[in-house]
Amino acid sequence: MRGRLGSVDSFERSNSLASEKDYSPGDSPPGTPPASPLSSAWQTFPEEDSDSPQFRRRAHTFSHPPSSTKRKLNLQDGRAQGVRSPLLRQSSSEQCSDGEGRKRTSSTCSNESLSVGGTSVTPRRISWRQRIFLRVASPMNKSPSAMQQQDGLDRNELLPLSPLSPTMEEEPLVIFLSGEDDPEKIEERKKSKELRSLWRKAIHQQILLLRMEKENQKLEASRDELQSRKVKLDYEEVGACQKEVLITWDKKLLNCRAKIRCDMEDIHTLLKEGVPKSRRGEIWQFLALQYRLRHRLPNKQQPPDISYKELLKQLTAQQHAILVDLGRTFPTHPYFSVQLGPGQLSLFNLLKAYSLLDKEVGYCQGISFVAGVLLLHMSEEQAFEMLKFLMYDLGFRKQYRPDMMSLQIQMYQLSRLLHDYHRDLYNHLEENEISPSLYAAPWFLTLFASQFSLGFVARVFDIIFLQGTEVIFKVALSLLSSQETLIMECESFENIVEFLKSTLPDMNTSEMEKIITQVFEMDISKQLHAYEVEYHVLQDELQESSYACEDSEPLEKLERANSQLKRQNMDLLEKLQVAHAKIQALESNLENILTREAKMKSLIRTLEQEKMAYQKTVEQIRKLLPADAVANCELLLRDLSCNPNNKAKIGSKP
Repeated sequence: MRGRLGSVDSFERSNSLASEKDYSPGDSPPGTPPASPLSSAWQTFPEEDSDSPQFRRRAHTFSHPPSSTKRKLNLQDGRAQGVRSPLLRQSSSEQCSDGEGRKRTSSTCSNESLSVGGTSVTPRRISWRQRIFLRVASPMNKSPSAMQQQDGLDRNELLPLSPLSPTMEEEPLVIFLSGEDDPEKIEERKKSKELRSLWRKAIHQQILLLRMEKENQKLEASRDELQSRKVKLDYEEVGACQKEVLITWDKKLLNCRAKIRCDMEDIHTLLKEGVPKSRRGEIWQFLALQYRLRHRLPNKQQPPDISYKELLKQLTAQQHAILVDLGRTFPTHPYFSVQLGPGQLSLFNLLKAYSLLDKEVGYCQGISFVAGVLLLHMSEEQAFEMLKFLMYDLGFRKQYRPDMMSLQIQMYQLSRLLHDYHRDLYNHLEENEISPSLYAAPWFLTLFASQFSLGFVARVFDIIFLQGTEVIFKVALSLLSSQETLIMECESFENIVEFLKSTLPDMNTSEMEKIITQVFEMDISKQLHAYEVEYHVLQDELQESSYACEDSEPLEKLERANSQLKRQNMDLLEKLQVAHAKIQALESNLENILTREAKMKSLIRTLEQEKMAYQKTVEQIRKLLPADAVANCELLLRDLSCNPNNKAKIGSKP
């Protein structure tokens, strides 16, 4: 305790310090006291006796520097030197030295001990060093709430020691608590409130910033989508679409969401008027849905039920071939021209997923152009669904099989169409030994996307989603017929091939529109079926002739048999068409029957509800009528129900 507590000479020193410099009440002493007053005040004290028991050495602080020479202190009220002055502890209760049993605390003390000669003492605030010293030297025994209740003083306000010498036998270490609030505490409270409000504002601002960042990310994503969509649809459209047509397409697309069957004639006329470029992807999905509502694939021909995301997780053996063809697919289009850009990456994902889905076809050159056209008008997953529709539902996957049998049949059908409808052009091409596989194979494998403009290809896709595979024959035949005169002018093999590969695709929009109108008006479905049957018959005949012996039948008999088979095939085709018409009529009848059945079910429900209502009314009437009347009514009803049966029995007897 001797090292921690102060002594009485510190207060005498403070008296001399106060006499040198007077502070006004409420003002705090300077943070670093000047050297001259302290040194002068320090030298006025007499030397202390180190052997006297009432003196203790004060702990060293900056406000009370140690003295090099010990001085003695003369007590004013004649206090005996043998009597030891009790020390005052903060928030503790001790007896004063006057022997009268008075109690005093660190917060309260009598005014007599603080007055000399009747003069009142003005309290002053202590420095921060003294506050630290008192906190260390005087541990608190009383609760702060009890201290605050005494005399209505503030427990946080610590007053400095008295600058005057104490009277009687009282302890000089006295601390007052001021009755008024400390302005520093008020400022601290204000600062705390301001800090809380600032924290709340900061939190709200941070939340707003996070929300704004999310919204900015969404806006950037939407901008990127809009920009990519603009880049995708950067092609000249063939045939302008009017506003009325756009409004009608919007109404039709509502039926797509509801999965309602629409009239195909209306769709045909609407598709002939035009398709808006911005809604083309949705219209293709709508046409695919309408086709699936009318035609169902057998279970054997349906694709495996694997999602697009699961297919992307797998590895494909066709990866090298796909990567090689990425740069060859639409090399001039800005969406696919960037090496490993978003267009090429999405195209790679789509081709990889389909190669894993259809393991028989895998990947074939030409599918990349079809997938690219789909990606320009819709997202990856939607393009994958539409690619499945083209391949499986419409049957385009047959021409991509490894044996290429379907492609050979298509080349035969195209040559037969030229032979029957454009004989001169057919003869000119045959004279120069130009088969359809030289110029028409890329048309069929890429659906005209590898050589023609995107606006024309998009219109071709519109009709393909409506009519199927026969559209390719219509477009090819109309292209060749429209340029027949120019092709006839080419005399050599090289000139004809160059014209068909470079000059023919470079058409103006008016010529493209004419071709599209011809395609809508053309109908060659019967001829295509007949030519397909002819191809299979000829194939069988060639196989039989290869296995036949030298003593085979003469050529005339074979020609007769061939003509008979052709007639039979035509008859079978007519019967097939009649059967298709019957099937359509039966489907319409079935729909009528289903509607009637639904109406009958609704009538039965209404009748049952009426029956329940009548039963409830009968029960209420029974409750209201007496028992005798109810019994009589039941007897009458029984008689009425029994009389017709009795008459019938009597009439049946001989």
